[in-house]
Amino acid sequence: MSKVSKMFKGKSSSSSSKPSSSSKHRSRTGPSPQEAIHKLRGTEEMLRKKQEYLEKKIEQEIVIAKKNGIKNKRAALQALKRKKRYEQQLTQIDGTLSTIEFQREALENANTNTEVLKNMSYAAKAIKGVHQNIDLDNIDTLMADITEQQQIAQEISDAISQPFGDQFDEDELLAELAELEQEELEESMKNMSKLPSAPASKLPSTRPSQRTSEHLFFFSLSVLTKKKVEDDDDMKTLAAWAT
Repeated sequence: MSKVSKMFKGKSSSSSSKPSSSSKHRSRTGPSPQEAIHKLRGTEEMLRKKQEYLEKKIEQEIVIAKKNGIKNKRAALQALKRKKRYEQQLTQIDGTLSTIEFQREALENANTNTEVLKNMSYAAKAIKGVHQNIDLDNIDTLMADITEQQQIAQEISDAISQPFGDQFDEDELLAELAELEQEELEESMKNMSKLPSAPASKLPSTRPSQRTSEHLFFFSLSVLTKKKVEDDDDMKTLAAWAT
């Protein structure tokens, strides 16, 4: 064998052993999940139609068997045999449908998980891009500034809410007011004791003088009571302003 023939033979064997690029491309890509799910659903629909067909055939064979049970025993047995074969096919279709449904659901779940992961990855990239524009040192400084401004605002609020002027104890003021009232009452009693006493001799008519004394007594008492009420109102106003 010449060298040329050996060279061509080697090329042909190497080319035949290596798969073509088109077959590689087909094997790598494969069908999409949507295409596979569509195919499986079509197969399910076809098998369900066949189920309905077999169920009708089984009913027909039962009718034939009942009809020929006495007249034609052989025909009845043949109908029952066909019914058994249909039932076996129906059982096989049920098993096939279960397998196909399981495969379709697994494929749908895988497709859903793929979409979820894709969207989560997209969102993670977006969050990462946002965080790249945030400086943690600036966050700490910002929070410290906010805390400081809140403290300053609280101090200003406390300073504004403080009342002006001297602060007095309300209990002391009330005690002093009670002492003044007691002194005023004692002074009034002293003034009452200094009034002239009634004459010893019987006057022609004592009724007018008694009325005058009574009128003077009640008039003095009303003046003192009115003054006491006014003083009480003034002290209450002063105490309310102080608090």
